[in-house]
Order: sequence, then structure tokens, then C-alpha cells
Amino acid sequence: MGGPRNRDERGAAVVETALCLCFIVLPLVFATIAYAYMLSFRQTVSQSAAEGARIAAVAPSTASDADRKAAAIKAASQSMDTGVGDLKCNEGSLTCTAVMVPGCEDGSTATCVKVTISYPYRDKSLLPTIPGLGFTLPKTISYAAMVQVS
Repeated sequence: MGGPRNRDERGAAVVETALCLCFIVLPLVFATIAYAYMLSFRQTVSQSAAEGARIAAVAPSTASDADRKAAAIKAASQSMDTGVGDLKCNEGSLTCTAVMVPGCEDGSTATCVKVTISYPYRDKSLLPTIPGLGFTLPKTISYAAMVQVS
């Protein structure tokens, strides 16, 4: 009646399901979580750079370049502190810079401030390392925002 044959194949479905879960489904779930977290961090970096640049742009016209740059770094740091990772500018691996750019890189007579935030994401991932997926993460997450101040 085919009893012995069915009996031999009964455990195959369980083994195949276990193998699919271990080697296909779980890595895909963890990779999705890792990339979503990385993209959230990337959004925080871009938003923080833009916030720092905005603060430098709206500073009083009597503010010195040094005051504008300091205000930009402080605002970017406060913005980063509220996002993913709770990082602060120029503490640890998060690098934040603000530079005055005469001519705004387009040859105009205006002056701009450029705020750049950079973080070595692959080396200092904010999530536990997922074996086999680390090489797919970006080496550095960096964003720059530039606004005209005069």
C-alpha cells in the first residue's frame, strides 16, 4: 500500500522547513532590519546637516563667521542626539564640520556655510554585526548641506 515509502518521507517536510528558515528567511529578515536601521540613520545625518546649515543661515547679520560655525555644529549635534544612535558631533566617531565658503562654489559674491556630517558606518555599525552582511553596508555615511548666509 505504500506505507513504508510515506513513512520515510514524513520528516522531510520538517527538515526542509527548518533549512529554509535558517538559511533563507531569517537572514532576509535580519538584513531588512539592518538596512531599515541604516536608512533611518542616514536620514538623521542628512536632516542634522540641514538643520545645522539652517541655523547658520538665520543667525543675526552681526554674527561672526566663527559664531555661525559654532551655532551650526551645536544645532547639528543636538539634532543627531535625538535621532538613531544618540550620537553627538565630534564625540567618538561622528565628525561634524562647518566651513565658510566664499562665492558659494558657484562664483557668486555671496558667502555660504557648508555643514558636513560623516560617520564610519561599516566599522562602527549601530547594530550587532550580522555575519555575512557587513560588507554590504556603506563604508561611510556622509551628508553635506550648504546655505547662503550673505
